This record gives sequence, C-alpha cells and structure tokens, in this order.
Amino acid sequence: MKISDVNALSDEAFVAQFGGLYEHSPWVAEEALKARPFVDLDAMLSAFAQTVRSAGAEAQLALVRAHPELGHRAGIDPDLTEHSVSEQASAGLDRLTPAEYERFRGLNDAYRARFSMPFVICVRKVAAPGKAAKTVIMDEMERRLAGTPEKELTEALTQIDAIAALRLKDLVAS
Repeated sequence: MKISDVNALSDEAFVAQFGGLYEHSPWVAEEALKARPFVDLDAMLSAFAQTVRSAGAEAQLALVRAHPELGHRAGIDPDLTEHSVSEQASAGLDRLTPAEYERFRGLNDAYRARFSMPFVICVRKVAAPGKAAKTVIMDEMERRLAGTPEKELTEALTQIDAIAALRLKDLVAS
C-alpha cells in the first residue's frame, strides 16, 4: 500500500486498516484520519503520535494499560493481538525458561505495583551486542523501576509510538 492508497481509503476502511497500530485503541486511528491527506509516511506517523500526545493523561494511561505484559505465553493471555504475539516472539519471549518466566513475572508485578500500568518497550528495537533481547528487556525493566510515574508514562508513550511506527511501516511503503 502506498500513501496515496491510504489517503483514498474511506474513514471506515482507514480505521479497519490502521486501528490496530495502537494496541486495542482504534480511537487513535479515528482521530488521526482527520489529518488526511498525508503527504508521506512521516506525516502519517506524526498525526498518530500527535493524537496520542493531545489526548490527555487519562486516555494516555488507558492506552498504555491496553498493552499486554511482556513474557506472557501465547494461548494463556487471550488479549494478546497477532502483532503482540509476533513481536514478543521476535525477542524470544515465547521461549522463556521457567526461571526467565518467573523473573519476568516478578518484574511485571513490581512494575505494575509501582506505576499502575504494564511495562512497555518496543521489543523489535531491542538490541545489545552479546546479549539476548529478553535479557536486555529484563535489565531495562529493572532500570526503569527506579523512574517516576510521570517519566514512565512519557517513556511508555514513546515506546508505543515506536511500536506503532514499525507496524505502520509493515503496512505502508515509504
């Protein structure tokens, strides 16, 4: 699909095509479509990100809370979307050892207790020389546990935008 195809979609088709970019939050696509026509993919990404930034704290927190906890096994968590299953698998989160699963569970519980939301990271962008992505993610969870709620909400939204950008680039040619 090209940007001209995106601009030619009906509102309903636009939301159907892009409503899943932001996990369980089609309202982002519903609002972002008002910025059409998009001159290019970057303008489209910007419209989605701006929609989230101008949504208000309550809607932003709901958006973050719509994301699954990392390390949940596919088939166990019925809310995992196809996107999330694939993205978590790319980081090896579908192949955790029992010890890794317990570490993820403990970190997820601690993070949720501290911030009242799940830990969010763009797993497709996680990389560190010589370290498995799942190890990098767990280390980042531990590091971010020391943050403030405000800083973590901002970071979660930044990560969500990165996730949506990669998903969008999978759908639309630049």
